[in-house]
Amino acid sequence: MKFVTREKAKVDRVACPWLIRRFVDPKAEFLFVPRDEVLEVARREGAVPFDTPGAELHHYTLNGEERVTFDAVIRKFGLVDPALLDLAEIVRGADATLQKPRAESAGLEAIALGFRSLAAHDHENLSLSSSTYDALYAYCRQRVAGEARREHTSG
Repeated sequence: MKFVTREKAKVDRVACPWLIRRFVDPKAEFLFVPRDEVLEVARREGAVPFDTPGAELHHYTLNGEERVTFDAVIRKFGLVDPALLDLAEIVRGADATLQKPRAESAGLEAIALGFRSLAAHDHENLSLSSSTYDALYAYCRQRVAGEARREHTSG
């Protein structure tokens, strides 16, 4: 699969390629282009546009709360892993304006901005950022497993 989004990625536009390569298509290709070229490049390249107005994989509202493209990818591909859903809360808080974002979201946003500053281009940013999302996913797996243990012993 081939995907295209806006250049100069930070939180959501880096998290989505990680999610897609890890859980949907390990060989997925990603193109980063100027904002006004995303849909045209998608048509020309046969790529799936994401995190851009007019794309199916974009921000949306659910129960009055903004959801980010990471959420849209989870929904589109039917991903149900509780740790991914937990990670989605962190990504959402770092990329959307929420009433009560997760505490981890501010750290993720800071790290994403730092990687974007360090990277010479978006593909390098993906490479640098990948271990951050691996680590957050591991953290979420432990967190979800701990909650399940607590529910089981208290239930």
